[in-house]
Amino acid sequence: MAELDATHDPDLTSWVVSANGHADFPIQNLPLGIFAPAGGAPRAGVAIGDMILDLPAAGFAIPAPLNDFLGQGAAARQALRRGVSALLAAGAPPRPDWLHRADAVAMHLPCTVGDYTDFYAGIHHATTVGKLFRPDNPLLPNYRHVPIGYHGRASSLIVSGSAVRRPMGQLPSSAGPRFAACGKLDLELELGIWVGPGNALGTSVPIAEAASRIAGYALLNDWSARDIQAWEYQPLGPFLAKSFASTLSPWIVTPEALAPFRVAQAPRAAEDPAPLPYLWDAADQAGGALSLDLGVWIDTAAMRAVGLPPHRLAASDARHLYWTPAQLLAHHASNGCNLRPGDLLGTGTISGPDANSCGSLLEATLGGKQPIALPGGETRTFLEDGDRILLTARAARPGFAGIGFGSCTGTILPAPG
Repeated sequence: MAELDATHDPDLTSWVVSANGHADFPIQNLPLGIFAPAGGAPRAGVAIGDMILDLPAAGFAIPAPLNDFLGQGAAARQALRRGVSALLAAGAPPRPDWLHRADAVAMHLPCTVGDYTDFYAGIHHATTVGKLFRPDNPLLPNYRHVPIGYHGRASSLIVSGSAVRRPMGQLPSSAGPRFAACGKLDLELELGIWVGPGNALGTSVPIAEAASRIAGYALLNDWSARDIQAWEYQPLGPFLAKSFASTLSPWIVTPEALAPFRVAQAPRAAEDPAPLPYLWDAADQAGGALSLDLGVWIDTAAMRAVGLPPHRLAASDARHLYWTPAQLLAHHASNGCNLRPGDLLGTGTISGPDANSCGSLLEATLGGKQPIALPGGETRTFLEDGDRILLTARAARPGFAGIGFGSCTGTILPAPG
């Protein structure tokens, strides 16, 4: 686990004025990303307030994309964090020539993602969705024993701000399937877990080492075509209902930045089975979970037209995950699957136990049976063209500077044709 040091000092400020008190990117955060200035090639940077520090310009030889750097592990990240913190701290010589305005550059995915795996680790989401289809048996017998996941599509991962085209697909009907635009388009509130140092094919990652293989975190919206999914998912699970787009926030928030916000894993119910030994580590249980205030927001085309602010659909917390990030990674590699730097793991939808903490519309509307009222008189059961979804994450703890992930946004475009 990452440890606290001088870079976490809540009194630390920066000569980058917008960083001081910034909701997401104060000097205590320093997330990593890839940006391209106008007319320039993609390059590595660090978010600081409303600006981006150009790492190569500041003397840090970090190539774009970040796969190779993430593969170097915690020591390289910590050295970079200490060096950047010292350069940006109040009292250091200001170098505005190293900075770019964040609103004047194009953001890219921070890594070339070789493989993307999505888990199903939000137990409240799994239970609520299970009740919609199996009221008497919402969780299948394996759920509390094994982290459930499926292999997603890396090629359709897109960076925050990119539009999302409503997918076409086979839809069920009483007259048989038809090929049409998805009518039940949904969002999923997830965390993305960036893999750092990998493992060789045929080897595993012990649970006690798994946290050291995690290079950072992002927000992930795993868009879902629920009507396509309902028709195609048996017997092999998600396919075209998921592979048309998944949106990632552009910044990698490192384990070092999140060190103050580590918490104990939520205790399991008394009747729940203990994880098998390959998934159990006392240190991971004591501090391997994250306390993050997660939000889902919507603004529709009609809301934007009259100047209404985004409306919060849900408030959840990363503590509601049934498995820790280290358990997910250790399980993924347990059969000898080789993880590689820049691979991405999704946690699955992170919902809470009440109606205001649903990380998907499928849950919040009970499968479309209970529409959600929006400002301006609109309602939603599923997403409509022109809707924009924003995911947010923020970490706070007394005695420390709060940090955030920035936003993860996507706007729905009509289906092709």
